[in-house]
Amino acid sequence: MTSRFYRSPLAVTAAVLFGALPSSSIAAAPKECPPWLAADEPVVSQSMEQADINSGALGFQEIFDHGERLFVARFNTCDGAGRPESTGGGDKRAVPMFSEEGEPVTAAQVAKLRTSAPDSDACAGCHNQPEAGGAGDFVANVFVLAQTFDPVTLSVSPLRGNSRNTLGMHGAGPIEMLAREMTADLRAQFAALPAQAGTYTLTTKGVDFDVEIDSAKNVLEAEGIDHDLIIKPFHQAGKVVSLREFSNNAMNHHHGMQAEERFDLNPAKGFDPDHDGDGHLRELTIGDQTAISVWQAALATPTQVLPWRKEDREQIRYGEEVFSDIGCTSCHVPSMVLDSRDFVEPNPYNPPGTCNNQGALAGLCPDYSFDMTRLGDKPRLEKGPNDTAIVRAYTDLKRHNLCDDPGPGAIRWFCNEQLAQGRPDQDGKPGTEFFLTRKLWDVGNTAPYGHRGDVGTITEAILLHGGEGRASRDAFEARSTADQRALVAFLKTLRAEPGR
Repeated sequence: MTSRFYRSPLAVTAAVLFGALPSSSIAAAPKECPPWLAADEPVVSQSMEQADINSGALGFQEIFDHGERLFVARFNTCDGAGRPESTGGGDKRAVPMFSEEGEPVTAAQVAKLRTSAPDSDACAGCHNQPEAGGAGDFVANVFVLAQTFDPVTLSVSPLRGNSRNTLGMHGAGPIEMLAREMTADLRAQFAALPAQAGTYTLTTKGVDFDVEIDSAKNVLEAEGIDHDLIIKPFHQAGKVVSLREFSNNAMNHHHGMQAEERFDLNPAKGFDPDHDGDGHLRELTIGDQTAISVWQAALATPTQVLPWRKEDREQIRYGEEVFSDIGCTSCHVPSMVLDSRDFVEPNPYNPPGTCNNQGALAGLCPDYSFDMTRLGDKPRLEKGPNDTAIVRAYTDLKRHNLCDDPGPGAIRWFCNEQLAQGRPDQDGKPGTEFFLTRKLWDVGNTAPYGHRGDVGTITEAILLHGGEGRASRDAFEARSTADQRALVAFLKTLRAEPGR
């Protein structure tokens, strides 16, 4: 395991507070507490400026270290935590009004709330297994879509939000780049289609996507992907394009820390320097968001950890054969090839409000890249021939329907959400019926399982598959106990093992 002391969230926070981490030449003005908190101090005393990244004044390690500071920091009022006048979705909240009797008519935002949030002080408060940046226990579940309510919601009802377990971020850089290459490939194939109504199969990295179009080439239906043909590899329903978009959303949602590119510099938000009304400006600079994206992209890549005993390794080898024989690899694709080893920030497919070098933010965050096989935490991305890389993630980055038709004995465990995360007419009802194929390369040490984190064992997770996964599930159930044990033993060797 890793010996780097700052892998512990507690250790890093203490180091940030007391100055134990190495300093860098960050040029942003120091943050200060408001006068009434003058005796205290912010957790992250300085932001990082994108200009220093662009000029080369800051090296990879300085950017990486600052990104880690931001991920583990327990933000406080002096940092800008809290969003009294905005929702977790980034909209302005109604100003609290009072009746003649002095009773509130519209509920005011509370400092912290487990449902519609803010619900956490630090990213590492939820992403912490086996280290900062990892997965989370059931207690760390978030209530997706509850954050958009105004006034805030106290309800954990499935009609108010989708309870989702925290996923690990290890290997996220290779995953984002894989999604980008697949997106570019799909869009190029789509552009070459004739203007003739019909259903066409687009294939990228060995994964098929059926797309139905009309004579004007409008997408009517798309299998396993949104109508924009952008692979969105983050969120369990596959709705977030990049680490940067994920971080911009999460910082506002969970902590009330607002990225200047999403609010201050965004015409859609009125170029509002204090959109959340907490009196703090430039809470997270463009450079801060670059740093936290780079840090997550450079986390250790999950790997296979084999036992020493020969008989155990033979069982695992056989379990891998069983995994393939019963059809699991049709969705959990063992490996794909990246054409480039570089992680490049920002993502060109980022939506408005997240840096993508288009529109109002053009030129503010030019490309920053690093070689994922040479830099970052170990183990790193595996090199392939001719400057390629191998991503052994066990996913096809495609949405699949895991539901069964209602009927006697039908189990709909993975299809119990009631709120669609997106537009049902263009997004295939993600979340209610369709979920992104889970990456299995860290399954051995990221329990619990299922989108709610309410499944305790790998065996249960397999047996609860329905819909497109039912044939493989039934084939697993029909195998001998010895075969089942071999398959589970194989999956337990796929782990996030930083420092190996």
